[in-house]
Amino acid sequence: MRFDLPGAVVCLGETMVVLVPAEPGPVRAARTWTRAIGGAESNVAIHLARLGVRSRWVSAVGDDAFGGAVLDTVGGAGVDVTGVRVDADRPTGLYVKEANADGSPVRYYRRGSAASAMGPDTIDRLNPDDVLLTHVSGITAALSDTCLDLMRAILTRPRAVPVSFDLNWRPALWRDRDPSVLRDLADAADIVLAGEDEAQTVWGTGDPAELRALLPGPETLVIKQGARGATAVEGDATTFQPGLRVDVVEPVGAGDAFAAGYLAAHLAGEPPARRLRAGHLQAAAALLTREDVGDPLPPAVTVPLLDADSRTWAAAHLRRRR
Repeated sequence: MRFDLPGAVVCLGETMVVLVPAEPGPVRAARTWTRAIGGAESNVAIHLARLGVRSRWVSAVGDDAFGGAVLDTVGGAGVDVTGVRVDADRPTGLYVKEANADGSPVRYYRRGSAASAMGPDTIDRLNPDDVLLTHVSGITAALSDTCLDLMRAILTRPRAVPVSFDLNWRPALWRDRDPSVLRDLADAADIVLAGEDEAQTVWGTGDPAELRALLPGPETLVIKQGARGATAVEGDATTFQPGLRVDVVEPVGAGDAFAAGYLAAHLAGEPPARRLRAGHLQAAAALLTREDVGDPLPPAVTVPLLDADSRTWAAAHLRRRR
């Protein structure tokens, strides 16, 4: 599953180093750790690159070993990282997680990070030339006052490039901040993606029709409804596409993978049902791994399923390769 697009997608947001226990059991008993990286927007950028879409990631990291690891990993995945600022005074963010199929509790160490110092001047690094879309998420709005100013600038200033906004609700980030700003930010975007459960928490409803009434501004709303599927709303038209059966290894990162698959198909001019299938197929790759970004599914799986009839799609069952 690849998409041939004439331009690039720019993804903006913080990426941190992730420490995951290298053996099963509670985190407090772990003696060895696996180092990875994690960031919603860079995840989307990596998935886009794997789908054949040119992508750029704009952010800031510390001038430290963790920042180097982040740049090496994201850049090594084929993403342009020339728009990332290396901050000599602030560190790269870090989080620790315990991975399992039921969810992944995390603890963040990101206060005062390099990315939290981003502000409206970061827009100068977006470089709109040959860009088809800018992708952001609600996470950035919670990092600091200057990051919220950056998000407002991206979404409210006149722009030549459409913006997609993924709600990406992280309650731990909003304990001392007002999440009501997320409605205004989302309503100013061109494409909004949100999970049904997080929309219910933040906006009081996960129903597609009610969300359309709440957010009349975006051209497209995409509501991810867990294993049941996803719904796209454009104008008065609503399209639902059921999800795939997947043997879930660990769920973190699946939403970012879905966003990349959906956005790539959207930019390629695909109809809503095919966009949603592209999202489901890319999400399945993330669900089948313990890392935030898994290996892509082979074309022998994705190409037939993308255009399969509804019965074949419903019968598909994706399992981890051994």
